[in-house]
Amino acid sequence: MRILHTSDWHIGKVLKGQSRMDEHLAVLAELVDIARAERPDLVIVAGDLFDTAAPSPDAKKVVTRALTALRSVSGALVAIAGNHDNGAELDALRPWADAAGITLRGTVRSAADHLITGVTDAGEPWQLVALPFLSQRYAVRATEMFELTAAEASQTYADHLGRMLDTLCAGFGVDTINLITAHVTVVGARTGGGERDAHTIQAYAVPATIFPGGTHYVALGHLHRRQHVPGPSPVHYCGSPLAIDFGEEENAPSVSIVEVTASTPAKVRDVRVESAVPLRTVRGTLAELSTVDGSAPAWLRVVVREQPRAGLREEVQALLPRALEVRVDPELLPSSPSTVDGGSRTGRSPRELFASYLTGRGHADGAVQALFDRLYDEVGS
Repeated sequence: MRILHTSDWHIGKVLKGQSRMDEHLAVLAELVDIARAERPDLVIVAGDLFDTAAPSPDAKKVVTRALTALRSVSGALVAIAGNHDNGAELDALRPWADAAGITLRGTVRSAADHLITGVTDAGEPWQLVALPFLSQRYAVRATEMFELTAAEASQTYADHLGRMLDTLCAGFGVDTINLITAHVTVVGARTGGGERDAHTIQAYAVPATIFPGGTHYVALGHLHRRQHVPGPSPVHYCGSPLAIDFGEEENAPSVSIVEVTASTPAKVRDVRVESAVPLRTVRGTLAELSTVDGSAPAWLRVVVREQPRAGLREEVQALLPRALEVRVDPELLPSSPSTVDGGSRTGRSPRELFASYLTGRGHADGAVQALFDRLYDEVGS
């Protein structure tokens, strides 16, 4: 059996005001080309299809067309919701998905709803437990279907997910290819750099031991870095097919191709995705930045080694038009800026107080003061 494992598309992502829709279209087209060449028996999309729970109509169109295209060149396709997705809205698409031969799972329902079965063209039976992202708030509610005792209901997030997986995987057989897909943080895994912090903190981390040892492959989403996590079964993150934010500029965008039988271990290889525009961080003074090749196809984060002043960002962007983020090198900022104490404010005008604030921040700049004066006059009038 051959599986294509992808995740964390984040369609609709806007990076520092820059839409990345054209990049996503190119990346998804490349994913379809990879699937067409590999002819997988199953495509798994392990969550975060969208970047927001309220995606635009264009984002929805891109995702539904991509799923349809991937399904047309594969034996089966299963997609689950991630923490960025609106699970209920994905479930609302299930009538369309069922008609298109696509399996969508947005929220946790009955146990039977999350065990998907199939047979490859070569006659290999497979079973896939598909577990979409669950917040802590809904973890207990979702496990109520398993008749919890009062003590069990008060256990940790990891306990609840472990109990669900134990129940869902109880039907795994020795003659079937047993698979799991989930959108979770596993203890010991490394974040990619652009994930939502609230859902990768330790309270959301689960041990790899919650995945049963009889599982042939665990296809995870949520962390954007391609990696294998040691556990009782093969546990893999495929990573995002493009760098989502500047914290991920060192990641290698890819998808995972898995080959496995009921009697042999999974063999996993990466296929690099080349279509996405890379992200780069450059540093230097304005003179040094003037030597950077600004025409290269990369979005830039610029750390400028100049004293803060009005118009600095515009000067940098004149040199490097693809600079989406401009920040002053922290080493040039005062380590402990002084403030105007409360007693010294008496009798001083807002203009004087703002000038004192700028001085304390090490930003004594007449142009900034003039902008404040103009703003203050407009508000006052």
